[in-house]
Amino acid sequence: MACWALALPALAAEGSAAPAWDRTLERISSAVVAIRVDSTRAFDTEWNQSTQATGFVVDARRGLVLTNRHVVTPGPVRAEAVFINQEEVELKPVYRDPVHDFGFYRYDPAALRYIEPAELPLDPAAARVGLEIRVVGNDGGEQLSILSGTLARLRRAAPEYGRNRYNDFNTFYFQAASGTSGGSSGSPVIDIRGHVVALNAGAATQTASSFFLPLDRVARALALIQAGEPVGRGTLGVTFSYLPYDELRRLGLRPETERLVRGRFPGHTGMLVAGQAVPGTTGDGVLQPGDILVQAGGEYLMEFVALAALLDAAVGEPVRLVVERNGRPLEVDLVVQDLHAITPDEYLQFGDALVHRVSYQQARALNRPIEGVAVASPGYVLGAAGVPRGSVITALDGRPVRDLDDLEAVLDGLADQQRAAVRFLTADEPGASKLRPLRMDRRWFPAERCARDDEAGLWQCRPLAAGPPPLPPLAGNTRFLRHPDARVRRVASSLVQVSFQMPYTVSGVSERFYYGTGVILDTDRGYVVVDRNTVPEAMGDVRITFAGSLDIPGRVAWLHPLHNLALVAYDPALIGDTPVRPAPLGARLPQPGEPIQVIGLRGDSKLVAQGTEVASVAPLMFPLSRTMRFRDTNLETLELVSGPADIDGVIVDRRGDVVALWSSFAHQGGADLRQENRGVPAELARELLELAREGRDLRSLEVEWVQLPLSGARNLGLPEEWAERLEAHDTARRQALSVARTVAGTPAARLLEPGDLLLAIDGRPATRFREVEQLVQREIVSLQLLRDGQPINIELPTVALDGRGVDRALAWAGALLQAPTRDMAAQRAVPRVGVYVAYFSYGSPASRYGLFAGRRIVAVNDAPVMDLDEFIERVRPLRDRDSVRLTTITWNDQVEVLTLRLDKHYWPAWEILQTPEGWRRREL
Repeated sequence: MACWALALPALAAEGSAAPAWDRTLERISSAVVAIRVDSTRAFDTEWNQSTQATGFVVDARRGLVLTNRHVVTPGPVRAEAVFINQEEVELKPVYRDPVHDFGFYRYDPAALRYIEPAELPLDPAAARVGLEIRVVGNDGGEQLSILSGTLARLRRAAPEYGRNRYNDFNTFYFQAASGTSGGSSGSPVIDIRGHVVALNAGAATQTASSFFLPLDRVARALALIQAGEPVGRGTLGVTFSYLPYDELRRLGLRPETERLVRGRFPGHTGMLVAGQAVPGTTGDGVLQPGDILVQAGGEYLMEFVALAALLDAAVGEPVRLVVERNGRPLEVDLVVQDLHAITPDEYLQFGDALVHRVSYQQARALNRPIEGVAVASPGYVLGAAGVPRGSVITALDGRPVRDLDDLEAVLDGLADQQRAAVRFLTADEPGASKLRPLRMDRRWFPAERCARDDEAGLWQCRPLAAGPPPLPPLAGNTRFLRHPDARVRRVASSLVQVSFQMPYTVSGVSERFYYGTGVILDTDRGYVVVDRNTVPEAMGDVRITFAGSLDIPGRVAWLHPLHNLALVAYDPALIGDTPVRPAPLGARLPQPGEPIQVIGLRGDSKLVAQGTEVASVAPLMFPLSRTMRFRDTNLETLELVSGPADIDGVIVDRRGDVVALWSSFAHQGGADLRQENRGVPAELARELLELAREGRDLRSLEVEWVQLPLSGARNLGLPEEWAERLEAHDTARRQALSVARTVAGTPAARLLEPGDLLLAIDGRPATRFREVEQLVQREIVSLQLLRDGQPINIELPTVALDGRGVDRALAWAGALLQAPTRDMAAQRAVPRVGVYVAYFSYGSPASRYGLFAGRRIVAVNDAPVMDLDEFIERVRPLRDRDSVRLTTITWNDQVEVLTLRLDKHYWPAWEILQTPEGWRRREL
């Protein structure tokens, strides 16, 4: 069963009643609005998201709009109503029911200039089986889509939308027999008079049925809101169901009771029966599943409306129930609990995680007390600890966590990067707790506590305490296990486990948590080389584990801008006298058929080795990335015969010298991210070490080459003398290099053309990728090329590439912005001007108005933007709720102008940047 269908097919009214229906629909159309909803935070059972739905005016003077609970949302929300004449007004949440699927928004009637909307009267008593109805709603803002139907059932059980999702209960639902399934969330269900008889709430996609919420509780709530009074809602903590008499007899209903209630309520075919009681609530241990409810408050009671009316009027007071249990009448007295008091109205956000008190909905799903702190979004810090969404935190740092006050008190005492053990329960295994290490974050994300303020229509926030100063990292010692294989022993003390955590999605990399085998290259500086599928970018947290025992912090020291290598560093003082050694790098690359051994670490730090042989030495040929993440080119790698896919590490020869790194490459094939292992020559690791030691840049032609057999080059007009010269230069390969593409904005992009054949660099023939890289480490080189069959000479400036990676990002309007990357220019010829949208958060202005990842912003309110600094200056004068016009360019050069309304309350701007003291976040 699916919920929240938004589309309503437009159906013409047929039959003799058509003119009357036409007049009714025309009269009520101005009351129906399309609602644009931005749920700005994950909360309770809902995710943060941007959606559209329907509502309708029930009080035009006060500006009250009725819709579904899941449209008002239980958490922070921004919403707008669009009337039929396309006027837009801002909505403020007024009320969302704790259990039933209805809620109210309010707009300012004075804000409407060109329309006087009708208001639709609620008529709960008008619903009856066989009533012809119309459901009037919106499909993505297309007003007045109309669904015809007939009320078929008035006492249907509330629809189930799935475990750990929002589910209505303790109410009947109406069912409509119709020719289609689905409907618009929050649409009015009207009769021919234009009276609202029910509220559309959900649909079954497998059948032609729509489900409507009765209006008894809705009408009561509206009257209280109009009177300025609180909407009291009571509960016993028990879920009741409506069962037929034949089943009631099996449960022990006495014959005399059945005769009595059938006589009093001839229209009913059953009674209410107690089911689940949430532990710790009023009904827990008093009412038992299977208890048949006969009387409440001295009155015989047969349905949900009467029960709800009794409980809502008696919050905090005792009520007497008469039930029958196994054929015996029992009287029980229960105090009615306040539903609003057990509904969360605060959240705490830290390390990108969002938590709040366990809700009634979650407690029902877990069958646990309404106690502890629920994880609405694990974010960065809880995601790294392995705490999933929907979990309940019961303790932190050895201290019990019953509510947000307990959690905040523990967090106040944790410094940035300090470890603490978190104990939690999961939705899949609520009966057994789990314990995981958590590392506190105060660097990447703000920490705040926010509470709902229905008067302002906002959630007001205050920052959490700054916490104590960071603790110095702890030093330690360890020893490596002695392996029986001599070659393994030779490199065992050079291998470490590297874990990397990315707080933000940058440079097309969306995954957050990585680990892989690192190879120590320099013990004095603590340099360790890994692949860029372990450390894809510079922005993140590095941890290095020695011998599976000693875990210390690290940092990203250098990212190879061209190849799948990254250098991380640790403080040698933190490992004491742990006997590490630099890996013995070999000088010769093994050839196909040579036996080798792959040695690496599994995820549990266990050292493993596998013998195999080299299958081939082949160039990388990965497809272009859809997200324009890093993609290696111009590299020949080792392919192994049945090489291990579950580890990375090193490839050693017979002597135990490291001849290559067994590295993991990430690349995109279509929409899927794929990974495969290849052997990267050790020579490149040696070069990376030298670049980092000397602090110099790597120079590049900024050309992607493709290998071409000499026979193919001859077919393109390669002169005989050059064919003989290239063949003599490399008798084993007999190939030439051809330009495949160039990096946008570089001298090569201006001077070279795809298809140009490389003959020589500074007079020296060059037919291999590595030769080219070594020959261009100068500011200007002379290229001899073959273009259109004619040899030409070009003086080509090279480009200096640093190893810093992304060292700055800006969070603005829910989008994460960065400077355009080299990979964008290399793969899609995207100029490196403007600011690049690396990511956008659901429920933010960026999400609502289409500022999606992959675009570049090149102007703000028509003022050009060349870089992040200029962008900040352009947006700095803008105020909260201001509108801004953005000129954007997609990856294929399509220009689009977007308008966006700022929300600085929920989406303030801040900057993340690398400083000499490390990564820092600062508010803008």
